[in-house]
Amino acid sequence: MTTGAAARVLDRLRERGETLAVAESLTGGLVAVGLTAVPGASDSFRGSVTAYATDLKRDVLGVDGALLDERGAVDADVAAGMAAGVRRVLGADWGASTTGVAGPASQDGKPVGTVFVAVAGPDGGQKVAELRLNGDRADIRRESVRSLLELLSGELAENARAQDTEQNGGN
Repeated sequence: MTTGAAARVLDRLRERGETLAVAESLTGGLVAVGLTAVPGASDSFRGSVTAYATDLKRDVLGVDGALLDERGAVDADVAAGMAAGVRRVLGADWGASTTGVAGPASQDGKPVGTVFVAVAGPDGGQKVAELRLNGDRADIRRESVRSLLELLSGELAENARAQDTEQNGGN
């Protein structure tokens, strides 16, 4: 299901000579599985960190501890921090992340189906999407992967258009 989106992301990265690292929480490595299912993924995919525990988000990815204490792990700013952190830790041009509640119970006062996906780019720009997903645990995790790959694909396309505009004098 995500192979097409993963292939698009990897093709765009390869064309640009750029790399990607992923930080996953609720998806537990499924984004990495989707990316590495594509032949030639190693050209652009550096690796991933499955930071399921909150202390790993802080200690490994560098997400602000006060932010985690105040808002919990399911938060837009936490997702952004995870994407920026994995980009830095794994030395990639792009970082991407997932955090959320797949169920069966709510977490940190957030209902099942609350998910944040984020992308951090080489220019320091970040994009976060908040999702409200329905379905069982597997459905929520699967849709989280698809949504992250679509967000990343869109950000890569936007970044390419911006670079093209700059190189062509803004015309």
